[in-house]
Amino acid sequence: MFRAIEHRLIDLEGLEFDVVAKDTEALNQMASGDGPDVTAISIAHYPAISERYFLLNHGGSVGRSYGPVLIARPEKAEALKTSLRGARIAVPGLTTTACLTLRLLTGATPQDPVFTPVTVPIDPPSRTFDALRDDTEHGPRLDAALVIHEGRLTYAAEGFVLVMDIGERWAARTGLPLALGGNVIRRDLPAEVLVRADRVLRASIAHALADREAAITWLMTRPGPLRERAQVDHYLSLYANADTLDYGDDGREGVRRLLDDGAVAGWTTACRVDVL
Repeated sequence: MFRAIEHRLIDLEGLEFDVVAKDTEALNQMASGDGPDVTAISIAHYPAISERYFLLNHGGSVGRSYGPVLIARPEKAEALKTSLRGARIAVPGLTTTACLTLRLLTGATPQDPVFTPVTVPIDPPSRTFDALRDDTEHGPRLDAALVIHEGRLTYAAEGFVLVMDIGERWAARTGLPLALGGNVIRRDLPAEVLVRADRVLRASIAHALADREAAITWLMTRPGPLRERAQVDHYLSLYANADTLDYGDDGREGVRRLLDDGAVAGWTTACRVDVL
C-alpha cells in the first residue's frame, strides 16, 4: 500500500512521508500516545483514539467470511471446538480486532472473560507457533493461538489444526464482513493537508492494485514468512484488494457493527465513527 509513496511512483503533492513498520499491537500503542500523523491500527482500537483521529475510507483490511484463525495442536483441537472456557489462548495483542472478535463470538464479557488471553507478539511471525509448541516464556502451556496476517496461510505447515475461522464465524453471526484493520489520520492536521494526504494515500493503494505484479515482485525482496510468489498473491487477494481502496457500504457497516457490539459487551467505549 505504501510502495508507490516510498519509491515516489506517484505525485506526493508536496508531502513527505517517513515509513515505519511495526506489528499490530505496537501500532495501536503508538496511536494511543502522541501518535504519528497517519497510522494503521486495529479497528477494535479506534474507540480509544477516535477523539484524535479520523478513520480513512481506504487502507483497510476486510475479511469476507475469512479472517484470523484460532489454531491448536491436533490433540487439543476437538475439545476446543466444543468450548473455549478456561483455555489459555495466545493473542497478538489485547487491543487487536482478532482478540475483540473472539471475545464477542464466545460471549465473553469483562465480568466473565471465558478464556484467558496471553499476549504473544507476532514479531517475528514464528514466535506464536514456537510458543504454542512449548510455551515457557508465558507461564503454563498455551491451549490455542489466535493467528493473524500470514499465519493463516502457514499454520498447517507448522503442524497445527484449525479450531475456528473468526471471519467465517463473524459473517455467519452478522451477515457482514469483518473489518480488521484500518488507516487513521490525525484530526489536528491542517484541513488542506488532510485533503492532500487522503488523496495521496488513496493514489498509492490504487497504484499497487493497478501494478500488482510489480508490487508482488517488490514484496518478494522484503523479509517475511511468505517466500513463494503464489502465497504472496493469495495473501494480497485476501487483505489488499478492492476493499482496501474503499470499504464499501457493507464494510463501513461492518466497522460500526464490530464497535457497537464491543461497546455493548463492555470491551470498548461507544464512539462516533468519522470516516474521512
